[in-house]
Amino acid sequence: MVQTSSAHSAHSARGNSRIVRTLPVLPLALSGVLLLTACGSESAGARQDGRTPAGAARSSGPAGEFSCEPRPSGAASAPSASSTPSASAGGEPAKDGVRITGTGRIPHPCFGFEVTNKEKEALSYTVTFTLLSGSGAALETTKQTVPSVKPGETTQRIVDMRDLLPSTQDSARVRITKVRSVPAGEAPSTGGTCPSSGVRVYADEDGDAAMGLRVLALHLENCGTQPYRLNGYPQLQVLDERHQVLSGVETVRGSEVAQSTGADGSPRPMTLQQGERAYAVLVWRNTVGGGDAVNAPYARVRAQSGAAPVTVIPELDLGTTGKLGVGPWKKDDTRAPGAGGASGSRAPDRPSAPTAPVQQ
Repeated sequence: MVQTSSAHSAHSARGNSRIVRTLPVLPLALSGVLLLTACGSESAGARQDGRTPAGAARSSGPAGEFSCEPRPSGAASAPSASSTPSASAGGEPAKDGVRITGTGRIPHPCFGFEVTNKEKEALSYTVTFTLLSGSGAALETTKQTVPSVKPGETTQRIVDMRDLLPSTQDSARVRITKVRSVPAGEAPSTGGTCPSSGVRVYADEDGDAAMGLRVLALHLENCGTQPYRLNGYPQLQVLDERHQVLSGVETVRGSEVAQSTGADGSPRPMTLQQGERAYAVLVWRNTVGGGDAVNAPYARVRAQSGAAPVTVIPELDLGTTGKLGVGPWKKDDTRAPGAGGASGSRAPDRPSAPTAPVQQ
């Protein structure tokens, strides 16, 4: 049995999201790890609430120490011999074009990092960092999004750890846990300017998982001014870490993988007015038998034939099944007509998934 009560829950996407997990003790020698110092006096540029506006971190500070005082938001610099990421501050190696640039005092622990795009197209990055205690125990993780980094460009950011550390913790180490990137033109959106297509498509940040069964929802919002007609199933391509299509993965109807997950049922035609939403459920099993297990971070989604593609990051651990179940689009009745579509609008709570036991 798997719990599916949140297979279709609200996801208010944020550029910088916070995830709390309990993780095992980790060894001290970690790639991308940096000691965060205790805070001193508040630096210039910090707001009254202790947060620092998003922007590039500066390396100048008292006695040459790293400063979290930002440059103007969105500041970026082209890589040079000294700035191209090869190691994080403290001599730790960089990871997939990301490196930690230093620590600061604002007056709570903070760290800076930079992203260098070595590819030939603009990319949007999602970087996961893990905070560690002095003994190596994981305290918390945080995801940071850096949108639209142009080819050859290095973009810097700072992270204020004010709300991330326990009140009893005055220092931490930070590790670059995971780096994901998608083409900037295919990045998912949950707010801000409505895409030219008139719809936003995005995936839940975390799905439901139990007994090797995974359930995760895709969402579509009509943020345009015209009605949007929808019928059938979303079209998916499963991509590997290099954004290449995995030809060995078969997409099937959701009910072929498991029943009562929200991915079953027949498609029905619908018309979404401005601000209305639909959802479709993905379901797969992490069953490992003979052969190599398949792990695919990305999926390129088209709402329907001919629609503009959006690349989401569902972290598909398909085991050796080679199958991804896709459910039909269903109307999300938690959003009333005319209640959304404005810039920066937040996603509503999605309907509860069926609570009946999953049929194996």
